[in-house]
Amino acid sequence: MTQKSPKLPSEPRDLFPGALELMILQTLHRQPMHGYAMVQHIQQRSRDLLQVEEGSLYPALQRLLKANLVDAEWTISASNRRVRTYSITPDGTKHLEREVSRFEQMLEGISLVLAPNAS
Repeated sequence: MTQKSPKLPSEPRDLFPGALELMILQTLHRQPMHGYAMVQHIQQRSRDLLQVEEGSLYPALQRLLKANLVDAEWTISASNRRVRTYSITPDGTKHLEREVSRFEQMLEGISLVLAPNAS
């Protein structure tokens, strides 16, 4: 008789705190855009591995606006709809650079711990 080992849930997991804000800032660093376009961009860049829900995106954008890391203005989209277009501020660019550096260091540390035959 064999015993199965317990399986961890394969449900999608939440991103680590700050990850969504980091992806939003990086997206806006490329070019200003409205919310739906950001959702599409993140999904495409992640090869459909990440799907951002509006219920997460807009609160994150509000936090970034409040922190003066992004600006927003009402514009008309290509489909002639009124949309709020977001852009990164100079403070947002500095914050992005710091956070990307911190993320890369964290990722390097995790990779070292997870590496087989680590000494």
